[in-house]
Amino acid sequence: QVQLVESGGGLAQSGGSLRLSCAASGSNFSIGTMGWYRQAPGKERESIAAITGGARSNYADSVKGRFTISRDNAKNTVYLQMNSLKPEDTAVYYCNADIVPTGGTFRKYWGQGTQVTVSS
Repeated sequence: QVQLVESGGGLAQSGGSLRLSCAASGSNFSIGTMGWYRQAPGKERESIAAITGGARSNYADSVKGRFTISRDNAKNTVYLQMNSLKPEDTAVYYCNADIVPTGGTFRKYWGQGTQVTVSS
């Protein structure tokens, strides 16, 4: 059974930094694109960053230049380095991965979510 486990959320001051991690656990699977989404209170979940297996990345305009997505394929882990944080970055952050279990079919997996709160 594949699971995505997130860590690294918390409280930061405006202008500060946080680093999120998301590790895929289990066995006998391959991972394609991994990404990060966030959902603020009263708003829809939005994609903010994604990275392919070949390490090509893209970002939402709202985080471009401040956030950096990276991955360690040996550890089946994706990271989100968040710098120059703003109060409007406050949200629950979710990781996402395209995973194919050996002998199975493709599906998207989600982490449990981690709260990020940025104070002004």
